[in-house]
Amino acid sequence: MAIIERPSTEVAVAGGATIGVKPSEALGVFKRPAASTSWRDWIVTVDHKKLGIMYGVAAFFFFIVGGLEAVLIRLQLIAPNGKVLNADQYNQMFTMHATTMVFLFVMPMAAAFANYFVPLQIGARDVAFPRINAFGFWCFLFGGIFLNTSWFLGGAADGGWFMYAPNSSTMFSPSHGIDFWTMGLQITGIASLTGAINLIVTILNMRAPGMKMMRMPIFTWMVLVVQFLLLFAIPVITVALFLLTFQRTFDATFFDVASGADPLLWQHLFWIFGHPEVYILILPSFGIVSEILPVFSKKPLFGYPIVAMSGAAIGFVGWGVWAHHMFASGLGPVSVTVFSMATMAIAVPTGVKIVNWVMTMWGGKLVFTVPMLFAIALVVQFTIGGLSGVTHAVAPSDTQQTDTYYIVAHFHYVLFGGAIFGLFAGFYYWWPKMFRRQLSESIGRWNFWLMVIGMNMTFGPMHILGLQGQPRRMQVWTKARAGEGFFNLGFWNRISSIGSLILATGVLLFLINVVYTHKSKKVAIAPVDPWDGRTLEWMTDSPPKEHNFDTIPTIANLDEFFHRKYAQDPETHEIKQVATAEEVLADLNAHPDEHIHMPSRSYWPILLALALPIIGYGLIYNRVILAVGAAMVLLTVFGWAMEPSTSPDDDFDPPAPGDGGGHTKELAPLG
Repeated sequence: MAIIERPSTEVAVAGGATIGVKPSEALGVFKRPAASTSWRDWIVTVDHKKLGIMYGVAAFFFFIVGGLEAVLIRLQLIAPNGKVLNADQYNQMFTMHATTMVFLFVMPMAAAFANYFVPLQIGARDVAFPRINAFGFWCFLFGGIFLNTSWFLGGAADGGWFMYAPNSSTMFSPSHGIDFWTMGLQITGIASLTGAINLIVTILNMRAPGMKMMRMPIFTWMVLVVQFLLLFAIPVITVALFLLTFQRTFDATFFDVASGADPLLWQHLFWIFGHPEVYILILPSFGIVSEILPVFSKKPLFGYPIVAMSGAAIGFVGWGVWAHHMFASGLGPVSVTVFSMATMAIAVPTGVKIVNWVMTMWGGKLVFTVPMLFAIALVVQFTIGGLSGVTHAVAPSDTQQTDTYYIVAHFHYVLFGGAIFGLFAGFYYWWPKMFRRQLSESIGRWNFWLMVIGMNMTFGPMHILGLQGQPRRMQVWTKARAGEGFFNLGFWNRISSIGSLILATGVLLFLINVVYTHKSKKVAIAPVDPWDGRTLEWMTDSPPKEHNFDTIPTIANLDEFFHRKYAQDPETHEIKQVATAEEVLADLNAHPDEHIHMPSRSYWPILLALALPIIGYGLIYNRVILAVGAAMVLLTVFGWAMEPSTSPDDDFDPPAPGDGGGHTKELAPLG
């Protein structure tokens, strides 16, 4: 926990006299918003839990948008000579589907879990920089909205989520769709970069006393690795996006072949970011599964240090595999050999994780709850996707598979069967902690099986389609070109499209489950610890208080909460329960910390974030709008800097007698 000093409540004036000044009035110009119980409090909040919920709601909204785009793609291909989308619409649809799912759902949904649970898991009251945390959320939301307004302003981006040059130039894509894409991703990139710095500082500096690095939960470990990946990957794609923006907006020639430039520069910049991005997407789900499997296997995680270090190894080796996306571009035999070997090597730490997960379940007393089912599904489906990915280490097969549906099948097994299944496991696992309601197990099982069946029906046939030669991004297929025999391209496309509808139904059931859980009077309030959890987030109220813990716990063990509930009998060596979760919580809260001060709300994060899309619209349409956005940035930065330390209702306690003139140290996150 960071330590700050309470501002002095006395200010010297002429003549040597002093007057009392509240911290909220210390600057005399700006004021922070007061506390409220209305929706307005969510607009100005800096509470990491509220921001986590807002990240989750916004990300799930974009998940629905991306899912509808996917369904339209599959409806276009369900029958020969599809008429659902024309060629331009189809190009826009697959571009925005991939962009939405990667940048507007999986990444921010992982950020939602990280924002909410990392401070709880490490025994902190908030993140290191609460205002920056809020700013990051609003950047993500406004960037996502800005990106999707392109649908209504002449058409969305149509160059694929990889946006290869020269196809992304104004010659081949004269509409503003790609301009919205480049600037929208730059805005959301600011959210990722600021969030990464915030979480790194939080995890490294704000852990509870006694929580050494090797006592951190695996989810926190994976979040930490991801933040370092973001810290180094986001600047790379930012540079690429700046170059493309300048080429399209100001007639630069960074990727123009006619001007002597090399379009392979874009591919290298994109994939140096793009393949670490895969691990940015999947590692948080690895962390979630590593939390769930021990709880429902009724035994500790097998090989905790190895699981933690294998995650770090994935993050490190992941930087050396990007060019397997470019084997068909003529890199040369030396480069192909090096990147083939790196692609083989990345399978090792990933395989280590899978072995540890299986060994965690081996011999355990498995409880097949919905979170457990999704966690097991991740292990199975990601293994399939990982094995199909290893084939890309073989250069001849990679070259054959490039730009076929085999690639689509591979990354959907990894990202949907891996990342998204892990996120759904997290929904069901942590929902009672966030909302005091436990999602329906019966509806949840239907949700699970429909998603598993739908996913395999949708993406499994794509392996066959790819090996049969169907290219990616193909708008139509015809009976004449479908091939011979019953199991031809047409058959597998129909199966895939039907599977997508089943998958969409499964997701719809999740939404029904949420509504039912919170509207039905039959659903009881969930206990503090419904799953018999092992980590610190379960040692709090449901939902946690604004300050998380009345008393910051002292950590003596890995899985500290479990060790406070259970102890080993010295004679029989059996594990016996010595306290309930409620008793542990009551004991922790019996002597609350004094001088708990939480960061005050702020107007400036949302106002500063709002200025960024205004600049984007200005770059596209009118320099006057650009000037307005730039002026807004300057004013909001000034307001941010001049903001007092607290709001009027959050002023520090008055100085106690004998405290040395009002300078006492209090626990508080820096903001």
